[in-house]
Amino acid sequence: MLQAAWKKNDKKARMLIFTFSAIVFAAVMALGRLKLNVNPGFDVHLFAKANAIINSVVTVFLLSALIAVKMKNYKLHRNIMLSALLLSVLFLLSYIGHHLFAGETRFGDVNHDGVITDTEKNAVGSKRTLYYIILGTHIPLAGIVLPFILFTAYRALTGEYSRHKKLARITWPLWFYVAVTGVVVYLMISPYY
Repeated sequence: MLQAAWKKNDKKARMLIFTFSAIVFAAVMALGRLKLNVNPGFDVHLFAKANAIINSVVTVFLLSALIAVKMKNYKLHRNIMLSALLLSVLFLLSYIGHHLFAGETRFGDVNHDGVITDTEKNAVGSKRTLYYIILGTHIPLAGIVLPFILFTAYRALTGEYSRHKKLARITWPLWFYVAVTGVVVYLMISPYY
């Protein structure tokens, strides 16, 4: 096992993790009501493509970190997971940028007028239902997983490996699902950008 990188302070960690998680959650919720009407001079949907790429890399990192820990290569596991965390911060910034500049895109809105007609609904058929089922699980799990990720990382960095492992059994599949479905959501919605 690795040496603890941080000194344990559960009270301070709880306060910081819950505060940060609440701020991120509030910011993401506010994005649904806010759009900047400015032209940044580039296709703002590049943010969405970057998000899908980041989520793809995070997915690979999560799988690689799982393999590393199963092989008892704890240093590699730690480094990959810290990289996944850093990429997730980059994802968050890109996600905020995309929603600030692009606003909402509706699945099936072929003519990009913000209204889904019966003709457009019929054209996409059951894909629309599938999209909303995936999105309906992706969004709440993305909101829930952040404090789990941070507490799991905290337990590892303070050397509390049994608690880390117990939390990771919940956190890893949630994070993995959110990363994978993030890419799926992008692939499904991108034709309507």
